Amino acid sequence: MKNRSTYWQILPYLRPQKQTIGKALACTVVFTIFWPIIAWLVGETAKFIGKGDLQGFGQIAALSAIIFLIRGTAQYGQDTLMAKAALTIALEIRKKVYAHLQHLNLGYFENAKTGDLSYRLTEDIDRIGEVVNKFFHQFIPCILQLIAVMGYMIYLNWQLTLGALIIAPLMAILIGWFGEKLLSYSRESQNRISDLSALLTEVFSGIRLIKAFVAEEYEISRFAEEAEQNRRAKYLSERIKALQFVVVGFLEAMSVILLFFIGGWQIAQGNLTGTEFISYIAGVALLIDPIAITTANYGDFKQGEASSDRIFELLAIQPAVVEKPGAIELPRVTGKVEYRNINFAYNSETPILQNMSLLVLPGEMIALVGASGSGKTTLVNLLPRFYDPQAGQILIDGIDIQDVTLNTLRRQIGIVPQETILFSGTIAQNIAFGQSYYELKDVEKAAQIANAHQFISEFPDGYQTWVGERGVNLSGGQKQRIAIARAVLLAPRILILDEATSALDSESEGLVQEALERLMRDRTVFIIAHRLATVRRADRILVLEKGRIVESGTHEELLEKGDRYAGYYAQQFSQ
Repeated sequence: MKNRSTYWQILPYLRPQKQTIGKALACTVVFTIFWPIIAWLVGETAKFIGKGDLQGFGQIAALSAIIFLIRGTAQYGQDTLMAKAALTIALEIRKKVYAHLQHLNLGYFENAKTGDLSYRLTEDIDRIGEVVNKFFHQFIPCILQLIAVMGYMIYLNWQLTLGALIIAPLMAILIGWFGEKLLSYSRESQNRISDLSALLTEVFSGIRLIKAFVAEEYEISRFAEEAEQNRRAKYLSERIKALQFVVVGFLEAMSVILLFFIGGWQIAQGNLTGTEFISYIAGVALLIDPIAITTANYGDFKQGEASSDRIFELLAIQPAVVEKPGAIELPRVTGKVEYRNINFAYNSETPILQNMSLLVLPGEMIALVGASGSGKTTLVNLLPRFYDPQAGQILIDGIDIQDVTLNTLRRQIGIVPQETILFSGTIAQNIAFGQSYYELKDVEKAAQIANAHQFISEFPDGYQTWVGERGVNLSGGQKQRIAIARAVLLAPRILILDEATSALDSESEGLVQEALERLMRDRTVFIIAHRLATVRRADRILVLEKGRIVESGTHEELLEKGDRYAGYYAQQFSQ
């Protein structure tokens, strides 16, 4: 059974534009009224020219000028008002989709293709806007024009009009068939374009690695194959459109031939005058464009439906992490964190954390150690509710984090990642990331604590220095200190450090480490440790294995115990 078209889901976005659309349709009605009059004018003009009546022709010419002026004004109003409404609708859908994406959980983005999302937010939504514009700007006016002109033609001679419409049902069936084929091919084409966009995003993000591994030819081959798949999909769509115009054009030509045959017979029978037949033929001529445009519009609408499907498919995805109705604001916390019997899996078959329980006191520094996949990152990712556990509770100061708003929870948890992400904007904007209003003096103070003030001040524009995409004009140590300043400005009570010095040279590492020590002071800290040299000062070191805590103690205690931690330590420092 065929699914209902997703175009119905655009209706809520049309309602706020009903006044603009209403004015546009009023202009359309005025514009349409003049089509039968134009057909009548053609017949009258032919009559006066045939008689050589220049005075009568002059009157018709003056009347025509007035009619075309009014009609042109109405057309201008229709076009501009509909363009305004369509662009506003596209804007509202784009904002809704972007906001929806911002609220989806991390798990969705870990599997989604960035290029595909970008394509949906740009090309697919633009196509929906074009469909809305064409529906009101072209499709409805053409339908009204067909009705008005057909009414006039029936008034002139109903037998002739009936003969002209004999082929209409066949045309309708064929147009419907072509439309369904176009929808199918368009879906395939747009999926291929999204894949191509995703490939480009992936390649340009990893261009350094491609050059390092001399993989240019390999990537050229991948791109060529993807581009060829895209070309094939688009070609099938264009071929069916071309065939549609040929078939419909042939049927239109047959209709005109039949029309002249019946028209000649009606004149011979005395049911139609020569002037009326000229006027009738003018009416037929006025039908050619709206029929062609309506046929093309139907194909465009079917192509646009594929974009609509992709957009509303995205909006139908529900976030895995949501606030409870009536969620409370988390008050300023001391930093006591408790995990109670936590079970978590990214999928039901592979558990990551199993019956995990942990109590962290305010101001305590906890280091998490273990092999890749042991659950270190997952454990800290549950704290700001990037994911929710399948069982168990996480409490901060005795308050279940699922009972508080995400905003007040995450603003009390600072994160300094291993790989710093910077956005296009000024250094000040990057330090104050997420804050719509900030004082520059507070930004400078945070930068001083993070050992970033000196190098920032050396730039000609200081804190207003523009940071390029992904911070490419800054060194790794500089980016990391900006990330620390960002966390300082947030003033969190709980801090998560993902081995923030592992990729730095010794000089940068010293500056970053000094900044981190200032940042960690009097805060509850979780350190994800890859290099064990960085965790000696931790109050407790937790060794994780297959989602369980298998060892706990200080650096000295665990070395003395001589078990897993001692083994990891010996392995690292023997190399």
